[in-house]
Amino acid sequence: MKVFNTMSRTKEEFVPVDENEVKIYACGPTVYNYIHIGNARPLCVFDVLRRYLEYRGYNVKFVQNFTDIDDKIIKRANEEGKTFEEISEKYIEEFWTDAHGLNFKDATVHPKATENIDEIIDIIKSLEEKGYAYAVNGDVYFRTLKFNEYGKLSHQPIEDLESGARIAVGEVKEDPLDFALWKGAKEGEPYWESPWGKGRPGWHIECSAMNRKYLGNTIDIHCGGQDLVFPHHENEIAQSECANGCTFSKYWMHNGYINVDNVKMSKSLGNFKTVREIAEVYGYEVIRYFLISSHYRSPINYSLEIIEQCKSALERLYTCRESLDFAVKNASVDKADNDELLINMLDERRNQFITAMDDDLNTADGLAAIFDLTKDINTKILDKGVSKAVCEHAASLFDELCGVLGILYNRKENSVDSEIEALIEKRQEARKNKDWATADKIRDDLKAKGIILKDTPQGVTWTKE
Repeated sequence: MKVFNTMSRTKEEFVPVDENEVKIYACGPTVYNYIHIGNARPLCVFDVLRRYLEYRGYNVKFVQNFTDIDDKIIKRANEEGKTFEEISEKYIEEFWTDAHGLNFKDATVHPKATENIDEIIDIIKSLEEKGYAYAVNGDVYFRTLKFNEYGKLSHQPIEDLESGARIAVGEVKEDPLDFALWKGAKEGEPYWESPWGKGRPGWHIECSAMNRKYLGNTIDIHCGGQDLVFPHHENEIAQSECANGCTFSKYWMHNGYINVDNVKMSKSLGNFKTVREIAEVYGYEVIRYFLISSHYRSPINYSLEIIEQCKSALERLYTCRESLDFAVKNASVDKADNDELLINMLDERRNQFITAMDDDLNTADGLAAIFDLTKDINTKILDKGVSKAVCEHAASLFDELCGVLGILYNRKENSVDSEIEALIEKRQEARKNKDWATADKIRDDLKAKGIILKDTPQGVTWTKE
């Protein structure tokens, strides 16, 4: 497998640090609001990464954090007259509603910043002792220029970074590029006791501390949205490598931005889309499909037209899978001479899928392989009266590949009441007796009830409109 490493800007062969375990850290949400589709893209993309590595036989330790103390959380709490804990816990619960709706697999660990204050203080103390951090009036800053590799992830010359750096009101820094590791508490703000007085952690340091605690000094993959490359991930590298004295992450993977109707999504433009509001109309699975339908590094455009196309694509997959259920149930148990040939044909789609996914997690081509499999099933399996063994193999392979992408997770058993079952049976009798008028009337009556019939070599299949 090859992955595009943001650090080297090239595709590199994926070789984990420890052959027995792949360690992945994904930056999680700051919990002060519902997640938007920009948050959901890395959630779904790197969930697929984890699933695919497990599918390929790796044991994966996957950590995703919650930032549950932050300026935005404090601001929201003050606006609503609540504590920061009430705000963060509320939106963690809302996150889980959306994440599970998107079929996100829970991480191995979901640490919170506030649960790791001791670890955060320890890493800041280590940086201070080594001369990489300094305290001023209760704040602690990182000496950015002391880390001579600063900018290596974002590939920006230090001169360019310096020209864009500013010192905010209230900050007392040695250099504009220095960033906060610890913030002294202002009046009325939540705080924790520390060697530098009452305060709370800066945003960047929490991830370095939790990485080290749960995954060790060097991890395999650090991932997140493209917007995190600078300054968040750049600062994480500086903190972690100065504190630990070794490479922080072997590979860096970042997903592209989301546009809305071909305009970059942003709150200021009013084109901000939450997962919840889209799911209320289309359901969660259409969103997941949309987010993995393009290569993860490419920008992706959200529009109602595209969402409708995703909905139709999913319906095609569901129809194929439901038809396979019927075929398995009704197919002959007898083996046929062409069984091996058909099974080998199907297995080529697995190879096609793996080739795509091994090429930097190309989910777009992975989906193409699944649709090629769907075409094979529709044209060479379902309408040909093949053996039960072939039908079962097709169903198993279909589930296998869709499972890696985390789609088709809302399958339901077909259920029709006794009246409809009786009508289907009556129509079959009419057809046997060549009473075509009665058969056609029953078919039309069922269509009026939203039941669409399809005659196949294995019998009658049906779907609901």
